Amino acid sequence: MSKELAINEEINVKEVRLLSETGEQLGIMSSKQALEIASDKNLDLALISPNAEPPVCRIMDYGKYKYEQARKEKEAKKKQKTVNVKEVRLRPGIGDNDLKTKANQAAKFLQKGDKVKVELRFRGRELGHKDIGKEVMMNFIGMLKEFGEPTKAPKFEGNNMVAIIDPKK
Repeated sequence: MSKELAINEEINVKEVRLLSETGEQLGIMSSKQALEIASDKNLDLALISPNAEPPVCRIMDYGKYKYEQARKEKEAKKKQKTVNVKEVRLRPGIGDNDLKTKANQAAKFLQKGDKVKVELRFRGRELGHKDIGKEVMMNFIGMLKEFGEPTKAPKFEGNNMVAIIDPKK
């Protein structure tokens, strides 16, 4: 069923196939007649299949139906897991202790279940020493071996070398 159904007076077709609130077929009749039957039962007439020949309508409590749909969507949303991408920035000339500190921070992100995007920035003359940057990046990834593995190998994007590390499952 679609999100928004045509209900009661919004239904503007001559004939409809009518289903009761329990789902049994009541036959083909005019939409006015179907609307009268629904109003006699203090329920709504909802057009559930407008493309059928003739269109199919059902007698239901539309407010209750919308409430149930909202609850189902909320439950589905609860079960979804969002994955955050945390970013760690490095430089080619980073010191050993600074690199360890950044690795510890990235390890915390990976333990929480977040992905880590490692970005090594090159400025000016540093671009002439891409091998040093590659070494720093591989060293950093090596420090995080037990927490996650790289899904995207280090590659250059402009003046940056970028790698993405997924947490281990």
